[in-house]
Amino acid sequence: MAAKVVTVAQQKGGAGKTTLVIQLATALAEAGRKVGIMDIDPQGSLTTWMRRREQLGPEVAELRFAMVGGWRLGVELDRLKGGLDLVLIDSPPHAETEARAAIRAADLVLIPCQPSLLDVWASGPTVELAAREGRRAAIVLNRVPPRGRSFEEARAAVTELACRSLDAHLGNRQAFVAGIAKGLGAVESEPKSAAAEESRALAGEVVGRG
Repeated sequence: MAAKVVTVAQQKGGAGKTTLVIQLATALAEAGRKVGIMDIDPQGSLTTWMRRREQLGPEVAELRFAMVGGWRLGVELDRLKGGLDLVLIDSPPHAETEARAAIRAADLVLIPCQPSLLDVWASGPTVELAAREGRRAAIVLNRVPPRGRSFEEARAAVTELACRSLDAHLGNRQAFVAGIAKGLGAVESEPKSAAAEESRALAGEVVGRG
């Protein structure tokens, strides 16, 4: 069976795409899935994280990796998918051509969004892009604060975009930042933390969506 492709896309910058890819990939690997990650964002944040991870050697779960330009996506994706369960693509913001190619290649598009009305509204172009390409999409609320009404307000606003939000979300937690600095996900650096539990819940929901 061919690997499922999940593209993390958001035309608005600063939404936490790379954090979402890292936490999802490491949680899936912890659950026994064979995972690949692909960085097509010229900023290369995922690539930088992966270089730190590679220095840890066999102590961490294997993640197959590729960094490519958007125009080479199809060829590299076909090469990467062999023998894997899932491939996660970190796509660039503000680059509709590359984002469209990554969305077109996806079985599921995840759109990270901070829990504010302005951020939800700014996600509209990405939702529309996924719809034009005929791809299933879901909002993932990211950097959710521990208190306040913004979370529920953001969930309500998502319904106006004709796009579902996942039940799972990622909080605004230092554990995510600290793990990334070490080349790890939260499930590896702080496996008993709330951040790790959020990552596992997200992975479980993504897998459950087939």
